Amino acid sequence: MSPRLHPAWTVVLITAFVAAILAPGAVMVTRLDPETPNAENRELAKPPVLAWRWMDLRALPGAASSYFEDHFGLRARLVRWQAWLRLRVFHVSASPDVILGRDGWLFYAGDGGSEDLISAVPFRPSELEKWCATLQHTHDWLEAQGIDYLFVLAPDKHAVYPEYLPASVHRVGVETRTDALVRYLRDHSTVPVLDLRPALLAAKKDERLYHRTDTHWNDRGAFVAYTALVRALGRAVVGEPAARAAFGAPKMVTPGLDLARMLGLRADLREENLPLVPLAPRRARVVEPPQSQPNFDVGRLVTEQDDSSRPRAVVFRDSFGSAVIPFLSEHFSRAVYLWQNNMAPDVVLAEQPRVVIQEWVGRHLSTVWPYDPFAEAASR
Repeated sequence: MSPRLHPAWTVVLITAFVAAILAPGAVMVTRLDPETPNAENRELAKPPVLAWRWMDLRALPGAASSYFEDHFGLRARLVRWQAWLRLRVFHVSASPDVILGRDGWLFYAGDGGSEDLISAVPFRPSELEKWCATLQHTHDWLEAQGIDYLFVLAPDKHAVYPEYLPASVHRVGVETRTDALVRYLRDHSTVPVLDLRPALLAAKKDERLYHRTDTHWNDRGAFVAYTALVRALGRAVVGEPAARAAFGAPKMVTPGLDLARMLGLRADLREENLPLVPLAPRRARVVEPPQSQPNFDVGRLVTEQDDSSRPRAVVFRDSFGSAVIPFLSEHFSRAVYLWQNNMAPDVVLAEQPRVVIQEWVGRHLSTVWPYDPFAEAASR
C-alpha cells in the first residue's frame, strides 16, 4: 500500500489549492495588486459593454473572457515569474519576438526582424525595379519643386552587432535586402541614398551605439547617424554637424527598455543607458504637440527655432528617427516629423521645405511596400 498523507497535510494541501484558485479573482476584485498588468507591449482587452442587442449579447461571453484573461489578479507577477524562470533556468525567450543574444544583448525578431536578420527572402528583380521607380519619381517630383531629397536606411541592431547574436542564428542569403536596394539605386537611379551602416560600424569600436535591452540605437548611435545625415545633406544646405564635445556623456542604470518589457522583465533586466546631454540649451523647441516634456515618439512632431535664415524640412521616419530629432532639429528653422514610411505630397506642398528626408529601418524592406504618389505626375 502507498503511504497515506497525515490528515493535517491533506487539509493544508486542499487549503493551498483553493487559495491558489481563488487568489487571482479576489485580487482582481479588491485591486490589491499594484503592478501594472501590461507587460507585453500590446493593448489589453477593454471591459465588455453590456447592451441588449442580440449581437452584443452573443459577443459578451467572449469579450468578458478576453478581459478577464488580460486583467485577472496577479497576472503581471505570474507573467514576470514565468518569463524569469524561462530566461534564468531554461535560457529561452518568453516572447517569439525577442531573441536572447550573448552577454545580455536582446534582439528584435518581429516586424520583419527575423527575415532581415537571416536574409531569408531576397528581392526579386521586379521588386527592385518598382522600388527604384518609386524613389526616382519621388526625387524627380521634389527636384521640380526645388527641394533636396535624401533616402536614408537605418540598420537594425543585428546589422551592427552580429557578434552578439546567439550561435543558433545563421544567415541564409548571401545579400541582405538593404545591400541589394542600395546597390540597385546607385546603379540605376539618381536618388541620393544614405546607408548608415558604414558610419555605425566604424564608430562602434569607440563606444556602444545601441541599447542592449531595446530595439534601437542609443543617443550615441543616433548622434553618429545624425552626423552622417547632415554631411550627406551638405554644408551649403544645413551647415556642419554639431561637435561631439558639445555634449556631456553621462552613464546611468535604468530599468530594461522595450525588449525587456516585451519579456515582462523590465525590473529584472537593467540597462546601462548612455545619453548625450547638450552643454548649452538647444535652440530648437517642440511646438507641436504642445507639452512641457516633449515626447519624440508621436505621429506628428514639429520643431521651430528663431533663426529664420535656416531652411525648413519635412522628415518621414519610423521609430529610429525619434532619437535623431533633437540633434537634427538644430539645423532647421522649422521641421515637421511624420511617423510614416511613405511620402505625403500634401504635407510637402503645405510646408514648402528646402529638404525632405525619408528614413526606413532595414527590416521594413521585408514587410512594407513603398507607395508611389508621384507615378501619375511622372508619366505626364
